[in-house]
Amino acid sequence: MSAALIDGKRQAESLRQRVSERVAELARQGVTPGLAVVLVGENPASQVYVRNKARQTVEAGMRSFDHTLPATASQAELLALVARLNADPDVDGILVQLPLPPQIDAQKVIEAIDPAKDVDGFHPVNAGRLATGAPGLVPCTPLGCLMLIRSVRRDLAGLEAVVVGRSNIVGKPMAQLLIGESCTVTIAHSKTRDLPAVCRRADILVAAVGRPEMIRGDWIKPGAIVIDVGINRVPAAPEGKTRLVGDVAYEEAREAASAVTPVPGGVGPMTIACLLANTVTAACRRRGLSDPFKDGP
Repeated sequence: MSAALIDGKRQAESLRQRVSERVAELARQGVTPGLAVVLVGENPASQVYVRNKARQTVEAGMRSFDHTLPATASQAELLALVARLNADPDVDGILVQLPLPPQIDAQKVIEAIDPAKDVDGFHPVNAGRLATGAPGLVPCTPLGCLMLIRSVRRDLAGLEAVVVGRSNIVGKPMAQLLIGESCTVTIAHSKTRDLPAVCRRADILVAAVGRPEMIRGDWIKPGAIVIDVGINRVPAAPEGKTRLVGDVAYEEAREAASAVTPVPGGVGPMTIACLLANTVTAACRRRGLSDPFKDGP
């Protein structure tokens, strides 16, 4: 068998269209959602990502507030900027691009963001709301992963799901979202005993471990849905070139899975689209307006 391709680009385009339609409705009510993105330093990958976020924010009809601090900025300077953005009524969403320079405690910065404007969904208040099933802002990448899974199969109740990776950004919130779908969930990681056997139990396998092509084809249960969150740059021919691969051996996975995300073009496009949706959600909730994404994008 050959697995169906889960097209993240197409799904992201559909979500961005829905965001644009809701933003147009809000504009007729005199409301324009605003997203503030803060970049500290000159990390090339972060710069590209921030530019893409700003461009897509504007294309959706929202306001983009971009703030750049030098790599030498102090934690106090960054916290002062976050405080100003918290108090700015034109800003509905705040995103501080990670990673941050070593002199800055990223967790303190995350905790300083107003949970109502935390469109990354990383604040402990939003993490707690997700864990308890209360309304909150959900981390964008796992939210996008769930949308991709549900594009293949709507009813996930009773399925066995394995999430390989235990980060606060992807692994843990991904597990919570799948629990919310009534899956039976296992969080595995690089130190899991007999990881291949654990993965073979999965009807839904989400790989977010950050190791190139770690998940092999014979680790995958026949017919499983495979979501590859990894983005790893590895050497390629000719010498000196590189290519992007995921955490899953894609060609091998296609022979076992029923559906699989590619890298690139799978989970990545969904992350920014879900960020835009979260910004609309934050704008609506702050003003007591109907949230079109209250049940998730």
